[in-house]
Amino acid sequence: MAKGLSANAADKALANAQIDQTVLARDRSQSVFRLTFLDFSKKVISSYRMQNGAANMRKHAAIFQRAEREFGVPAPVITAFWALETDFGAVQGDFNTVNALATLSHDCRRPALFRPQLIGAIAMVQKGDLDPARTTGAWAGEIGQVQMLPQDIMLYGQDGDGDGHVNVKTSAPDALLTGAAFIQSLGWRRGEPWLQEVTVPSSLNWADAGLHVSRSGSEWQRLGVQPRWGEISPELPASLILPQGRKGPAFLAYPNYAVYLKWNQSFVYTTSAAYFATRLAGAPVYAQGNPDPGLSQDQMKQLQQKLADRGYDVGKVDGILGAQTRAAVRQVQQQLGMPADAWPTPDLLARL
Repeated sequence: MAKGLSANAADKALANAQIDQTVLARDRSQSVFRLTFLDFSKKVISSYRMQNGAANMRKHAAIFQRAEREFGVPAPVITAFWALETDFGAVQGDFNTVNALATLSHDCRRPALFRPQLIGAIAMVQKGDLDPARTTGAWAGEIGQVQMLPQDIMLYGQDGDGDGHVNVKTSAPDALLTGAAFIQSLGWRRGEPWLQEVTVPSSLNWADAGLHVSRSGSEWQRLGVQPRWGEISPELPASLILPQGRKGPAFLAYPNYAVYLKWNQSFVYTTSAAYFATRLAGAPVYAQGNPDPGLSQDQMKQLQQKLADRGYDVGKVDGILGAQTRAAVRQVQQQLGMPADAWPTPDLLARL
């Protein structure tokens, strides 16, 4: 009520809210991306999703044109998220949204993150855009065909079909236009690329690969980096990313790639989503190369512990190849005189 919502809306939203123990269990044991980029991208970018993505871009062409006109976000970018998040609206989650958010707002682990989302859900009830008894979504409270949280829907919701409501669950026009507005809010730069596959010379200083180094496209070209498709944007800053080291696929990540990391912090997920969008925009299948074998989860934990014992900051020893572990791997590879491409291998583990 202090936020300006009515007592009636709060009562309607919360009268029958219950703690959901399954939500708490999910929150305590969140799965993480332990697949490599090649394995994950092959798994999620199926021929079904490619075909249906193209068909949906044709079917909703008018809405996608409006999304790009008003928010600057192209159809392939929105469509890739639509596919990966819910298979074009088919799999949206079956957790009661109010119960999930009430549970996470009451629970002591991350209440500050979820209380504003519960307020957002009550605001949606007040507007008539959320039924507290029937609206369902993901376990963490995301709703709709592109899986957005209530506060973001309240801030960026768009009535794409003109019925006077923002229904991101059943109305594709509403969901797609709302998704475009949200992507723009994350910093999307109109008319600019996001990811581009490239070939890289063997003479490159591999320590320059990674999001920690940014150079103009023309500078990368002077170093021998060449596009596999299209033209490198000469003036835009870009980082060279090697998801599986110097022997695997290589990409230039332009400023719009940062939007993907704001959507989801997993490097594997975001790179796959960005690559998927390039495929929907007409790019060919990547050259997967022949990457060196990676590490199992137990081997990764061993590596992280050895790095931590040497004074490197890897964060938590959890078997996950995150940004801190990649940075530490790059540093120790340089120290050992190995190619510093930040890809941990059995050979590196043995050397340590």
